[in-house]
Amino acid sequence: MIVLIDNGHGADTKGKCSPDRRLYEYRWAREMARLVVNQLRALGVDARYLVPEEADVPIGTRVRRANSICTQTGASNVLLVSIHNNASGADGTWHNASGFSVFCSKNASSRSKICASFFTDEAERRHLLGNRSVPKERFWTWSWTKADIGILKGSKCPAVLTENMFQDNKADVDFLLSGKGMKDICDLHVGAILKYIDSQTK
Repeated sequence: MIVLIDNGHGADTKGKCSPDRRLYEYRWAREMARLVVNQLRALGVDARYLVPEEADVPIGTRVRRANSICTQTGASNVLLVSIHNNASGADGTWHNASGFSVFCSKNASSRSKICASFFTDEAERRHLLGNRSVPKERFWTWSWTKADIGILKGSKCPAVLTENMFQDNKADVDFLLSGKGMKDICDLHVGAILKYIDSQTK
């Protein structure tokens, strides 16, 4: 199975940083993508970067790249994981919402939902779900809007998007920038991906 790791946003994306500017989402997501890809490759998984560029790449381009690989190998043989940081406000101040969450599109396949549930399981095992209740489905969608998550909606393969803690929660930012935080979240991703691959190869 090919695992595509998509890192959120780019160096030219405005905003997307902690109020104190210690954490920039594009930079953190790229470093996490590097850690996840390297660890998966070390375990024999065909893990690839969807966006090696530093600059932001439009959602449409990301989707076309993923779907091109799906066409070559079959969509069921590909998994897409898009890595992000969450935010509860866009006002440059600290907020209280905390923790990890994983999203599916509104038209998500059963495989996407299975994969998302593994991510929630891994986050729960590491006590990283924060202070919000988890939906009974074990994943989130953009239920509050008619819009959908483009990278997930447009991709032919199973796909999930992880929101790794909140960049406007100071304690979360401290954790995200720590060695333990980077290791725990990398291990969370790798553990969930390996469980998904195992579930599809039995």
